[in-house]
Amino acid sequence: MNINQCDHFILGAYFDGGPFRYLYFTIAMSLYVFIIGSNLLLIVVICVNRSLHEPMYMFLCSLFVNELYGSTGLFPFLLVQILSDVHTVSAPLCFLQVFSVYSYGSVEFLNLAVMSYDRYLAICCPLQYNELMTSNKVTKLIVAIWSPPLLVNFLTLPLIVPLKRCGNIINKVYCDNHSIVKLACSDTTLNNIYGLTVSALSVFGPLIVILYTYTRILKVCFSGSKQTRQKAVSTCTPHLASLLNFSFGACFEILQSRFNMNSSPNMLRIFLSLYFLTCPPLFNPLMYGLNLSKIRVTCKNLITHIIC
Repeated sequence: MNINQCDHFILGAYFDGGPFRYLYFTIAMSLYVFIIGSNLLLIVVICVNRSLHEPMYMFLCSLFVNELYGSTGLFPFLLVQILSDVHTVSAPLCFLQVFSVYSYGSVEFLNLAVMSYDRYLAICCPLQYNELMTSNKVTKLIVAIWSPPLLVNFLTLPLIVPLKRCGNIINKVYCDNHSIVKLACSDTTLNNIYGLTVSALSVFGPLIVILYTYTRILKVCFSGSKQTRQKAVSTCTPHLASLLNFSFGACFEILQSRFNMNSSPNMLRIFLSLYFLTCPPLFNPLMYGLNLSKIRVTCKNLITHIIC
């Protein structure tokens, strides 16, 4: 039956919370409040403290803004669905979520690649760093982090919105492009080519930058002084942790989207779906807030000032 005119989708990966529904809602709401509070705190700390107006912290600020963006693309929908008996979402909101989820992922990986490039310049070219990483260049890099993913993912919408669909059940806890394309009963060749091209560019472009910069950083660390190694460890450790955490979640998302996981336990499928959008926004502010001394001391002073 062709139900292309249907104005909603059914999210089929939810489980019946039963008497624990409000417990799940409270846990999800607590996570969302913590994500908003921690990322917003670090954004404010970086913006208002002039000593943190350095390239590394500007890129961190961009990363924290993206964590807010990505989590807001998930949690309001998730909280509504937890309390609902029928897990439906209107088509316009579903397409909006597709845009926000995919642009979040693209911005995140590109932001991490630019941060690795910044660390490469700071560690491998310390004397030329201020000349190479000017405030004007920082601004251009932040624009480059955000503009292409937003534009590319916006152009995805005209490809998926007009598709003739022969179903409306998405076996995930949120809407995603590949699941909607799989519902189509019309030709999706253009969608598949565009999707694979964008995915390849979004993954391999930043990946090449990250591999190149860390190869050079490792080379300098092995041949450099103890002070150089300490600087590399102190600034690269949280970045590597963020990168591995996000890559882990992105791999989960690819497995969930591209392979048939109907035989897997429902709780595992929900975990795979939510990891990508919850763990990076949850752990990144903790990793950077605790590991970078400037941010840690500034946050402590700000909180102390507010309390006192």
